[in-house]
Amino acid sequence: NRPMELTMSSAPKKVVLAYSGGLDTSIILKWLQTEFGAEVITFTADLGQGEEIEPARAKAIAAGGKPENVFIEDVREEFVRDYVFPMF
Repeated sequence: NRPMELTMSSAPKKVVLAYSGGLDTSIILKWLQTEFGAEVITFTADLGQGEEIEPARAKAIAAGGKPENVFIEDVREEFVRDYVFPMF
């Protein structure tokens, strides 16, 4: 069995990328745009990273993301409620 090959015509036109602001997700953002012509929407979950969260926005834009496609969501309350101290 051959793995499915993506071509420009079969590639998704819009992709949501879980974006950390690190080197790996910054490279994949540009790669998705270049290789597949995809519109990349970045999503960064704020779990309490503090000062690290806003630089992720600047890095996404610097890597080629459109400002209107960069989303940072404060999910600290949900994370603590649902995963750190879940109610049984």
